[in-house]
Amino acid sequence: MLAVITGGGHGIGQATAALFRARGYDVEIIDAAPGPWFVGDIGDRATLERFAQCVVEKHGQVNCLINNAPPPMVGIGACTWEEFMRAQAVGVGAPFYLTKLFAPHFAPGAAVVNLSSSRDRMSQPQTESYTAAKGGVAALTHALAVSLAGRARVNSVSPGWIDTTGAQITGPDARQQPVGRVGKPEDISELIWFLCSEKAGFITGENICADGGMTRLMIYHDDWGWRLD
Repeated sequence: MLAVITGGGHGIGQATAALFRARGYDVEIIDAAPGPWFVGDIGDRATLERFAQCVVEKHGQVNCLINNAPPPMVGIGACTWEEFMRAQAVGVGAPFYLTKLFAPHFAPGAAVVNLSSSRDRMSQPQTESYTAAKGGVAALTHALAVSLAGRARVNSVSPGWIDTTGAQITGPDARQQPVGRVGKPEDISELIWFLCSEKAGFITGENICADGGMTRLMIYHDDWGWRLD
């Protein structure tokens, strides 16, 4: 059994790689950071082709593809054309192209999980490059699910605030989440595991938001301690 993970050298990707290995999977990673994996830029078409070829030659087939690597975040005030298109190449182009490259090699019961973000439905100022890419991933997911019906299930996960530093975040930053805490990488890796498993065999084309309920909290001025001054 093989799981392929982009951006698997840190954060959510690292936690996901560790979980899959612990549960008996071989794991292949591509990450821009130096490490014991395929080092490369997933925004580059030729790099994706080389990576896919290496994986297929080594393993023959892919059971799970997890498109996790994040695009850069640059706001409209400073973002150039090149920076915006770079974010789309990393955030949307790479999940599309890797899925295309691996599709002929998907094992029976294969699953694809794309990492979107709760920013696919809400925004802060000056986040356009990242937010556009994450919104594109959510839409790409249901399109791929229909096109790959019978060959692979395709779903996406939209994490909220996930702390990848191991810090103990308390106070208002924790309490603003209805669950009372900031998320951990393991919260997302367990969800990815579920979506790749046979227990999720009736789920495809879905986007699941795992944000501690934050996008469900309706906010009015002077309610729950929130003030707009």
